[in-house]
Amino acid sequence: MKIAIFSDTYPPQINGVATSTYNLVNILRKHGHDVLLVTINTDDNKFEYEDNTIKIPGVELKKFYGYKGAWIYNGKAFKIIKDFYPDIIHNQCDAPIGQFARIVATLLNIPFVYTYHTTYEDYTYIVTHGYFDRIAKKTIRAYSVYMSNFSTEFIAPSIKTKEMLRSYGSDNYINIIPTGIDFSLFDEKNIDKDEINNLKSKYNIDKDTFTFLLLGRLAKEKFMETSIEGFAHFVNKYPNIKCKLLIVGKGPNLNNLKSLVSQFNLTKYVIFVGPVEAKKVPLYYHLADIYTSASLTETQGLTFMEAMASSCLVLARYDDNLAGTIEDQETGFFFTDNESFVNKAHQIYLMTDEEKQTIRNNALKIIEQYSIETFYNNIMEVYNRGVKAFW
Repeated sequence: MKIAIFSDTYPPQINGVATSTYNLVNILRKHGHDVLLVTINTDDNKFEYEDNTIKIPGVELKKFYGYKGAWIYNGKAFKIIKDFYPDIIHNQCDAPIGQFARIVATLLNIPFVYTYHTTYEDYTYIVTHGYFDRIAKKTIRAYSVYMSNFSTEFIAPSIKTKEMLRSYGSDNYINIIPTGIDFSLFDEKNIDKDEINNLKSKYNIDKDTFTFLLLGRLAKEKFMETSIEGFAHFVNKYPNIKCKLLIVGKGPNLNNLKSLVSQFNLTKYVIFVGPVEAKKVPLYYHLADIYTSASLTETQGLTFMEAMASSCLVLARYDDNLAGTIEDQETGFFFTDNESFVNKAHQIYLMTDEEKQTIRNNALKIIEQYSIETFYNNIMEVYNRGVKAFW
């Protein structure tokens, strides 16, 4: 099948949509499909077409974590796409590349698949700064319903996202397809032990260091402050436990997080690692005893599953979106406040190796439903149904 995939973001950018798109492109190509990727040039402001990848010039949007925006139509790109003439378009984003995808699908009269990756309501504050936020959210809801109705096939990565779209008023059929992950990338067998040892030496992590990990975009909606506060309470309650918190990533909330670390007198415990290459991310899961997150804005929670695939125990703030993946004290651990954060972290600290291994084994079993091959099979069902709709 000839498939055109549109995404505003793609590696080396590090975020959930970039990772999802990368996995999708690779698994489709692995199975012999002819895939054309349309994205934004993150390196420089010029048009590029190489290796079946179109990179459209973009302008940096500093308010949006350094993402780049482009015009919603590009003549050079359209000519290449028209010559390629895909059987189907799969859109992974919205403005501007997502709008270009919609225009192309309309002009070429081909089926349009859309994956709703982002709960945009959670991001309106970036633009509104609190002013007219209700209007902005209402607009987002109306737009989401429009995109649902426009799509030949519509995909949500979780039940929570589907229910949210139903509450908006969407009555189109919604496929629930969690993003697939190549778990082999996180398997201990494929992790470079020398690199791990080098990082342990760099960050002064020894066998007695109880290590926490925060990983992702350092932004307000990720609620990293909540995990840092929980960690501060843990340090205060158990001062004799040697521990560290690694914070991996970049974003607009960096200075606020650094100020919070200073406020809680955690400077000697917390290391701001900064951004790392996508291929290096698995190393950091393997450095840690606990991966923690308090985010409530994830449509699926890829980092939780990456951690579980890395045999790193998960301590997550409870969210309906994680039900069925994280089962408290079976495949991971939930916290709801500082007290439960401290209690669960201490429980993990006291667990025997055998008890920890039981949790890890349970986690590996439950994430099988998110394997890259399962994802591929589900996506192909949607593509085939979309193509048939245009026969």
